[in-house]
Amino acid sequence: MDKRYAYIGHEIVGAMVKTRLAEAGYTCADSVARASIVITYCASQTALEDAYFDEDGIVQGAGPRTMLIDLSAATPSFARELNAVAMVSDLVAIEAPLVVADVTLSDAFSDRGNLMCLVAGEDKDVETARPLLELLVGSVQTTGGSGSAQMARAAYTLQASAQIMAAVEADALYRSTQRSSSSLETAFGRAGAMTSEAEQVLSAVNEGRFEGTYTVEMLMAELSAALMAADDVDLILPQAEACLHLLELLAVIGGAGKAPSALALVYGEEEACAANGLDWTRAEQAYPSGEEDDYDLDDDEFPPGFGTYSAN
Repeated sequence: MDKRYAYIGHEIVGAMVKTRLAEAGYTCADSVARASIVITYCASQTALEDAYFDEDGIVQGAGPRTMLIDLSAATPSFARELNAVAMVSDLVAIEAPLVVADVTLSDAFSDRGNLMCLVAGEDKDVETARPLLELLVGSVQTTGGSGSAQMARAAYTLQASAQIMAAVEADALYRSTQRSSSSLETAFGRAGAMTSEAEQVLSAVNEGRFEGTYTVEMLMAELSAALMAADDVDLILPQAEACLHLLELLAVIGGAGKAPSALALVYGEEEACAANGLDWTRAEQAYPSGEEDDYDLDDDEFPPGFGTYSAN
């Protein structure tokens, strides 16, 4: 395989890709037209669509038989569309959504063993792409035809986000009970974890680790893709929607670049939020006070750390 590649997308993932491929002797081309492989990772469906389908996008700029490897979380319908366009454009499309095992690590992308790709495409194309993917991640799991890897990614995302939310809320209950003046004198300790994913989140919260290279922005992109996949088949997922709304709130107050464990700050004291660079006045601007009327709540009725979220 020609070892000239181009990368388009999020800088954090791009840094990992460029470092690993440079170590393996790959050369980063100065344009899509000069690359035999184009690797992408975008943190929104809109950015992904623009990257591939804009007038000066990848599909228009890539040369014949260029391999397009997308590491983003996207909808199965987008993956199938890209595959169809690639076929008629004499390109090769590989969907390989990236999965981060422990999202709470300060540098979640530094350890190949913490990364996995779910991969779909034509069998021969997947086998051609496999050696490159194995340079990037510790595990490559094939899922079948076009769209299947993104469907598997969506299913994983729904379960992972639910575990993050459950762990954060369980911890919030313990902490709120201990802060309450009406609580019993008994020491309640900390919330227990039922899964390894929950244990990772609880450990990060208890240690105050709210920064990391895998960010709330990335989790939001993955959850949005899963919800769009559900919308494509007219399925409503209330739990996932609630989780996305809370992530959006965290992003509004300044947490888009923090690790998902920072969700715990939303349930905590306003002082802790401020100490970690979160600003609840941004929520007041994003959620106008007029929207509170439907809930019959006054500003002073919001619990500490929740700003105007309870009314929106």
